Amino acid sequence: MGRGPSIEGRKGVADAQKAKVFTKLIREITLAVKQGGPDPTGNSRLRLAVGRALSANMTRDRVEAAIKRSSGEGADASIEVRYEGYAPGGVAVLVDCVTDNPTRTVADVRHAFSKSNGHMGTSGSVAFQFAQVGQLWFELDDPAVEDRILEVALDAGADDVQGADGWCEVLSTPAAFEQVQKALVDAGFKPSQARVTMRPSNPVAVSGDAAADVRKLLEKLEELDDVQDVFHNAELT
Repeated sequence: MGRGPSIEGRKGVADAQKAKVFTKLIREITLAVKQGGPDPTGNSRLRLAVGRALSANMTRDRVEAAIKRSSGEGADASIEVRYEGYAPGGVAVLVDCVTDNPTRTVADVRHAFSKSNGHMGTSGSVAFQFAQVGQLWFELDDPAVEDRILEVALDAGADDVQGADGWCEVLSTPAAFEQVQKALVDAGFKPSQARVTMRPSNPVAVSGDAAADVRKLLEKLEELDDVQDVFHNAELT
């Protein structure tokens, strides 16, 4: 019987995962700078990207270096592309990529879908099932805390607060996200996760073989170097 990976082996896996996360965060910083310039004060997308990077324990020096590199000559010429498709069980999937070679990227994404019994769709075939929202998650140690989060969030401009199974979800428009997050943090509530994301409007419950195929597809997509984010509407059981 094997004894499992060594400490060195586990550390190597963890380092590789961390490097992949940092690569995606730096790409987001690069795209934000290209879109709105290197000054976070006037670039909300860059502020959000920097906040996510710091929350992931990226050093401020590395963040600032990424901003400087992104705004200089010879900056990355990659572009953003979105692909849409369906996984088994009628699950809708959005795949946001950053690439300097769309031909390569679309082939890789299509291959991942086909290998997992899914299929790619045309532009717009899936996106209508998602809405871009600001989303913050809070773990509730005390159910009474939800009422306080609700009060603070709504006063700050949140659209909705939903709670279930020891968690509280705060939703806002992308424009109001930063002010809602700041109000909650200032009130002493630290989110477990906070980001502007694509939230599905109609979750689809999937189980059995279909759920296994969905998980397989999501894993294959996440492993692709050009994939920045994957969104879906599956509730896997």
